[in-house]
Amino acid sequence: MSTLVQDPPTSVSPPLEEADGFVRVRGARENNLADVNVDVPRGCIVAFTGVSGSGKSSLAFGTIFAEAQRRFLESVAPYARRLIAQGHNPHVDSITGLPPAVALQQRRGAPSTRSTVGTLTTLSNSMRMLFSRAGSYPAGASRLESDSFSPNTATGACPRCHGLGIAHSVTESSAVHDPSLTIREGAITAWPGAWQGKNLRDVVVQLGYDIDVPWREMSRADRDWLLFTEEQPVVEVTPQRDRVAKPYKGRFWSAKSHIMHALADSKSEASRARAARFVESGPCDLCGGSGLTRAALAVTFAGRTIAGLNAMPLSELAESLRPTAQLSTATAAVASASSGETTEVAVTISADLLARIEVLLGLGLGYLSLDRKTPTLSPGEMQRLRIATQLRSGLFGVIYVLDEPSAGLHPADAEPLLDVLEQLKASGNSVFVVEHNMDIVRRADWLVDVGPGAGTKGGAVLYSGAVDGLASIERSVTRRFLYPASSETARPTERRSATTWLGLRGVSRHNLVDLDVDVPLGVLTVVTGVSGSGKSTLVSGVLGDAVREGLRAGRHHNDLVPTDTPVDDEDVAPTTIDQVAGLDAVDRIVRVDQRPIGRTPRSNLATYTGLFDAVRSAFASTPDAVARGYDAGRFSFNVAGGRCGTCLGEGFVAVELLFLPGSYAACPECGGKRYNAETLEITYRDRTIADVLAMTVDEAAGFLSDIPTAARGLNTLRDVGLGYLRLGQPATELSGGEAQRIKLATELQRARRGHTLYLLDEPTTGLHPADVELLLTQLNTLVDGGNTVVLVEHDMGVAASADWVIDMGPSGGSAGGRVIVSGTPETVAAHRDSRTAPYLAERLPKG
Repeated sequence: MSTLVQDPPTSVSPPLEEADGFVRVRGARENNLADVNVDVPRGCIVAFTGVSGSGKSSLAFGTIFAEAQRRFLESVAPYARRLIAQGHNPHVDSITGLPPAVALQQRRGAPSTRSTVGTLTTLSNSMRMLFSRAGSYPAGASRLESDSFSPNTATGACPRCHGLGIAHSVTESSAVHDPSLTIREGAITAWPGAWQGKNLRDVVVQLGYDIDVPWREMSRADRDWLLFTEEQPVVEVTPQRDRVAKPYKGRFWSAKSHIMHALADSKSEASRARAARFVESGPCDLCGGSGLTRAALAVTFAGRTIAGLNAMPLSELAESLRPTAQLSTATAAVASASSGETTEVAVTISADLLARIEVLLGLGLGYLSLDRKTPTLSPGEMQRLRIATQLRSGLFGVIYVLDEPSAGLHPADAEPLLDVLEQLKASGNSVFVVEHNMDIVRRADWLVDVGPGAGTKGGAVLYSGAVDGLASIERSVTRRFLYPASSETARPTERRSATTWLGLRGVSRHNLVDLDVDVPLGVLTVVTGVSGSGKSTLVSGVLGDAVREGLRAGRHHNDLVPTDTPVDDEDVAPTTIDQVAGLDAVDRIVRVDQRPIGRTPRSNLATYTGLFDAVRSAFASTPDAVARGYDAGRFSFNVAGGRCGTCLGEGFVAVELLFLPGSYAACPECGGKRYNAETLEITYRDRTIADVLAMTVDEAAGFLSDIPTAARGLNTLRDVGLGYLRLGQPATELSGGEAQRIKLATELQRARRGHTLYLLDEPTTGLHPADVELLLTQLNTLVDGGNTVVLVEHDMGVAASADWVIDMGPSGGSAGGRVIVSGTPETVAAHRDSRTAPYLAERLPKG
């Protein structure tokens, strides 16, 4: 696009498209957008709606934000540009009236356990400065720099646990499992087996120890030396049971030295896994689990260490800082040698901290603490933390593009979110939200509805204008959900009754303290409650772990152990359960979460569900493939043979440019098709294997209808609303909600045996209300088949359609963790103390 340069007029005025306050998009063709033209007002809250896969994110993020980012990066020096994570150039003819943009997308917490709420919001920086400059120091102690109050720095990290707060140690009980045994009989379980174990026993004999006395009868000094010494004496060993073998030099390793060496240096995953069995992990006894040095923990503010303040819920932390923050700087004292808590510096830092924390409180995050690990945060919590950071940035004239800001939010928590969006607008910014929550959409100033369907059936802007105007757009799927008269979610005509009950007694984990709860079996149960009330802890954590361990301990069918139950280090927490009753009625458990189905682009929809195996077999059975001797492996892009030799089946190559940012480009050899020319000569019904991977689920369902295994998987994916996804879509491009539904679809197509307990955590995340109806149909089908479904959910339409509701609360964090009420949706909706009740009542039939 070129511009003629002319002499400036005597009176300069902005171009029309900028003066009238619109961002004008022309010819947008990103993903499935069909040459879209649309005008979107600046200075407003604009909601982008449409079914999942309709193209609304492609318009808001893939086109508008991507173009704003591209223009910004063009102004950055080439060297600096290399250091910035860059997006792509959107497929669009032109966009005018476009200001700078900031994107706040749904992302799960950073994988590093060193990342916390404090580091994410940068509040930790101010806390460290507060303690450094205004803390109370012990008499005679030197003032510490701010880095000394961080467990992530060399000067601040505890020397024993290296700042992690968790110490791994070998104890007598972890290394010796049966003290009645002798060393010859294998008392020191932590020692290796086979020849290495025999060698160590021979070395011990040469060192003068009796290996035929029961372990418990050995002296404490001998036991401690054998288990924990750092010494490694070398002695001449004469093998006791092999008269022919020659003497050799043998080195002694204590149990602790052997285990720690295996954990740190072994190249074998199996060896490291075995060694981990003999290690006890817990809070470091040197730093109390804080990860800090003793010197840092000796400094206090408001009577607490920095670890103590970091562990407080933000609501309590605000109250601890308030007395200092409210002091007048004019009356602030001069710092003494040991304390500066009432100085001008203390007042200034405390006031800034308090103001920033109150923004988080306004977003309903008062139950979080600064030391909360980000891997344990939901995408909704992560996004609200980033929104709070932007509120304090003071930017003006920016477009904020938000991806479902209400995701993971209870309706009560969505109210303060709306206030925050209004604040961003009032500060002179534009707020573009991709949203499925109709309560948020109704409060927008402008609505852009994309559709009407998903994938190739979508990609058109059906409406752009005031929210009320959507009522006249008959093609819009969103229309019938936007107005209360027609927004009720389909529900069964009768509530199903429990066949039996699963009872948990004395449950304690996170904010659940000595909780008793009964879960009905044979029905669909929804667990509700405000953010942080303990819903996920109860369902995904306690209930899932209790049933899984019960099945392992009490059942002999190993094939019925859970299929999707990884336990991440991020959620390792002490759990106690006094009693679990009713396990006899459960044969199998399946936890369907939002973790990615793969961490590399090589994992995709087709490979994860297993339907690609049937597709490859179909190609291998064609006459041309048989004649050439090609088997199914030839059509895999993950192994040598059929894949492209240049990109090794990736479909793209990294391009490094001197003084310019590196980028990715389609492979010059295969053009992004992943396969070599010989493989692509084989066709199935006139399509190559690459053509099939490029198909959407909807397209492939028709094309592969004659392959039963593939057809069954594809139809199940369509049943959960994923017909718009491409078969070869990389796992890295899928949202958490999409990943969860892919897992559910994979489970649905399996042959089921016995009574299965399905646990789902917010399965409607990222779903349009129309897609929620499809999902509910599948979940009800599972229940009608004799199974149990328990899901954590904020969607009141889903709760209203359930057979049973368990409401947690009353608030988040330490103020939650209790069952407020459980019963039918009508029972919960009538409860006076439930924060869920009024929102649930709105979704139930009146009268």
